[in-house]
Amino acid sequence: MLKKIVVALFAIAVLSGCTSATNGKHSHDHHNKNNNKHIVEFEKVIGDRVFFALNSSTISPLAHATLARQAEWLKEHNMYSVTIEGHCDERGTREYNIALGEKRAESVKNFLVKQGIDNSRIDTISYGKERPAVIGDTEEAFSKNRRGVTAIK
Repeated sequence: MLKKIVVALFAIAVLSGCTSATNGKHSHDHHNKNNNKHIVEFEKVIGDRVFFALNSSTISPLAHATLARQAEWLKEHNMYSVTIEGHCDERGTREYNIALGEKRAESVKNFLVKQGIDNSRIDTISYGKERPAVIGDTEEAFSKNRRGVTAIK
């Protein structure tokens, strides 16, 4: 009789363990869906990128508005950190564009920090001219590649 009780308790323990794993998965899936929703909101509604003039890392008035919206969003969603990506057009040497991309990323970071976002939530990286958003050698293509992108992580 005792053996049957032990076997029954073991079976219940195993089955309840299976149920917990399934519930954990659903909870994880729900969390991922919320993350994806927030990321899409940030990219599409708030705006995840700003653009720069040729050979410049100065934040334009239009970029000020976008970055102010980003800062407000980040204050409301303080569970997220960001990486600021600095990008350049294809003109100039690789070394020059890596340095300029870093200046652009740092300009965006400094703006967000001045708006109250904690420095520890922001990383920067420069891709220089290595990751163009648009392929082409027109001024329109160049202008779309001179950018800072705020990526949620």
